[in-house]
Amino acid sequence: MSVLIVIPARFASVRYPGKPLVALRGADGTSRSLIERSWRAARDVTGVDAVVVATDDARIADHCKGFGARVVMTSSTCRNGTERCAEAHATLGGGYDIVVNLQGDAPLTPHWFVEDLIKGLIADPDAAIATPVLRCDGAALNGFLADRKAGRVGGTTAVFDAQGRGLYFSKEVIPFTDRKYGNSEETPVFHHVGVYAYRPGALAEYGAWSVGPLESLEGLEQLRFLEQNHVVRCVEVASQGRQFWELNNPSDVEILERMMSEMGLN
Repeated sequence: MSVLIVIPARFASVRYPGKPLVALRGADGTSRSLIERSWRAARDVTGVDAVVVATDDARIADHCKGFGARVVMTSSTCRNGTERCAEAHATLGGGYDIVVNLQGDAPLTPHWFVEDLIKGLIADPDAAIATPVLRCDGAALNGFLADRKAGRVGGTTAVFDAQGRGLYFSKEVIPFTDRKYGNSEETPVFHHVGVYAYRPGALAEYGAWSVGPLESLEGLEQLRFLEQNHVVRCVEVASQGRQFWELNNPSDVEILERMMSEMGLN
């Protein structure tokens, strides 16, 4: 099966304008932009035929071309990364069996997350889309709860059925639990990792669907598939000792740099 990875990137982020161009220092002190680190993560994934950055911003496009990335220019009217991926795939002429949306704010995404995701979509022929989920330990859950208490969104959580098919995704911490967990304890909460693998047919239809109330309230693009009664396959992935974090707020820069230092990532 042919696989395309698209990294959607926009300059006008509501919470963090210019986020793709923010510099992150690696363990050796080397500074690389968020989008370059995400592109490097995409290139580590095996079994991929092409990697492109999809953007509507000339500053991001010029920067990406400078470090060797292939860029596809997309419309400023794209409402989210999924719509941008759909436009990029169409602009390239289509033809890929699977399109992966590797969001440009998760530079620590391990290659096996994406590889397992692709396998999960292939294994569920009824699924229009697949996305990874990572079981939180107590430290991760406590971090999410602290963020919400402080009025920040630290990540998205997911709940799914016994077959791994998504029931709901939220920026709140779900399911509710009032138990206190130790840092290394396993919890019932799953962190939704912001990567998606789509079947091209469902991806092409996505932009024509109306934005439903759940997507509008949560600001989560994958909810449009659920609201249109499409199967979203949640693929549980293993951290294998790897720390994971997304850059959603300026305060996340320090967290990511600390993690890269601890893991020896340059």
